[in-house]
Amino acid sequence: MDKKDYDPGKIDIAWCPGCGNFGILNALKQALAELEIEPQNLVIVSGIGQAAKIPHYLKCNFFNGLHGRALPPATGIKASNPGLVVIAESGDGDMYGEGGNHFIHTIRRNPDITCFVHNNMVYGLTKGQASPTSQCGFKTPVQVEGVSEMPFNPIAMAIAQDASFVARTYIGNPEHTVEMMKKAIQHRGFALVDIFQPCVSFNKVNTYAWFKENTYFLEETHDPCDRVAAFKRAIETEKLPLGIFYVNPKKTIFEKNLSAYAEDNRPLFQRNPDKEHLLELLTFKKA
Repeated sequence: MDKKDYDPGKIDIAWCPGCGNFGILNALKQALAELEIEPQNLVIVSGIGQAAKIPHYLKCNFFNGLHGRALPPATGIKASNPGLVVIAESGDGDMYGEGGNHFIHTIRRNPDITCFVHNNMVYGLTKGQASPTSQCGFKTPVQVEGVSEMPFNPIAMAIAQDASFVARTYIGNPEHTVEMMKKAIQHRGFALVDIFQPCVSFNKVNTYAWFKENTYFLEETHDPCDRVAAFKRAIETEKLPLGIFYVNPKKTIFEKNLSAYAEDNRPLFQRNPDKEHLLELLTFKKA
């Protein structure tokens, strides 16, 4: 699309009126604008789902891949062109369900990417079956007697895996969401922001009113560098805390462990590599 033809007001957005994704899209635009990130320096990677449509409605580079597979290409993009801002973005089903294996091992690797997860506790695109974060007793056309499993806790999992930045927000608090997004993007390492958002069509339990009543902000006295304290807050269930749970700035980023890493942040094809070193790397050696 030519720049002269680009008109966001003419884009047919495929979300239901009242969907929390609209607020997340607006918050993301605001965060990127305040950080002065140019579209050519941004890549958003998503999987499949209503949340994964976010990059379709932004002027940016994006890679829309397979269900649950946002994190591997995001890691590869950042490794090959470390000067880019890379955001992996999808829903709770895509990132924690189909993509659960990648979620765990991306945390272990700690690439310098940001992961925004739209958590509405239901599968919205495929018409309302339970997702990994659906609460016990939640009834759907598939789980007609209600969900029997305990919901997946991405915050506790991320802290247990020593993710280098772990936060949660709720799109009903747009200013807080923008602030969490900005801090996550600025963080050097893997940064998770779990974003509560209502699904107005398929989740009549976890509504705007429910999230308002059942969430609260972490106190200013909370120390995000205390991993044990952060984990204790992550497993609270009576009310769900919002804010930055945990930060570990000492972890080495994944890209630094690669032989092709360079501090100049240029993409691989623009560098002038040591040919002898490359030849050695490419030469097959017997064990």
